[in-house]
Amino acid sequence: MAGNSNFDEILTTTLNNYVPKLVDNIFSARPLFYALTNSSTMRTVSGGAKIVVPVIYGTNSTAGSYSGTDTISTTAQTGISAAEYDWGQYAATVTINGMEEAKNNGEAQIIDLLEGKIFQTQETIIENMNTMFYADGTGNGGKDWEGIDHIVDGSTLTANTLGGIDPSAANSVNEWWTSAETASGGVASLTTAMMATLYNDVSVGNDQPTIIITSQQGYEKYESLLTSNIRYTDTDMADAGFQNLMFKGAPITFDAAISTGTVAAGSQPLYMLNTKYLQLVRHSDVWFKPTPFVRPTNQDAVFSQILCYGQLTCSNRARQGKLTGATA
Repeated sequence: MAGNSNFDEILTTTLNNYVPKLVDNIFSARPLFYALTNSSTMRTVSGGAKIVVPVIYGTNSTAGSYSGTDTISTTAQTGISAAEYDWGQYAATVTINGMEEAKNNGEAQIIDLLEGKIFQTQETIIENMNTMFYADGTGNGGKDWEGIDHIVDGSTLTANTLGGIDPSAANSVNEWWTSAETASGGVASLTTAMMATLYNDVSVGNDQPTIIITSQQGYEKYESLLTSNIRYTDTDMADAGFQNLMFKGAPITFDAAISTGTVAAGSQPLYMLNTKYLQLVRHSDVWFKPTPFVRPTNQDAVFSQILCYGQLTCSNRARQGKLTGATA
């Protein structure tokens, strides 16, 4: 169909106006999204070859008491490093072909058609990004963004390199760059005592897990362990539409993505996450940014690409934990 600049302008304007709602809908749709974007945990970066995240792994040895004219130490300090993450890219394309445009010939009709296309794109992004954020970052030939299954990886020195920091046995000096991981022995053997041990392992004082996410099986097993007439919930998560119960100070909820094989087969872990140290970083200029609708010279269609640059980062793996093998 011949180009219609008026329709192209209507499409571009409508999509631009809808994008803020699109982003809100995406990041309120799943518990992990909600946890990563609630309480201002997102970080906006304007550029750079890599995303640099400061990491503190040691104390300041100059801190201490003194008396009178004692010499106060000015020793240069170590214990501060940086994790470096590559930028991730994500895109979705909204396409309207010539026949669709012809059948919806009118401003109101074309806007209705576009809104249907946007809704389809929104739901696809929700499912695909949710899957990606639970995985290990190796999907799509390594182009996928970092995922929880990679970040929360191993309490031993076999943990994977993350952010350029290698905590493996060959680099035992980086042992601090590991999470806590415990084999649960399956849902049937899950106990509150087992959960309490992991919770305490990843807690220091009032620095404790902020959310616990597991499979539906794991959630139902935990629910069965509770006293029948006591069901505490987190009101913020409940108001956001997520079923949840409380364990110690953290809401526990479930995500279908965990029980549909988005992590290692048969694993279905229970994650204890401290989102204080998990940040979804977004590029200030390209974050769900739609391009103008264009008409290719060799296609009877018009399309816009929604582009997104960012990454899921971690600044403290030791505050993250998981129970593995949580299956029936």
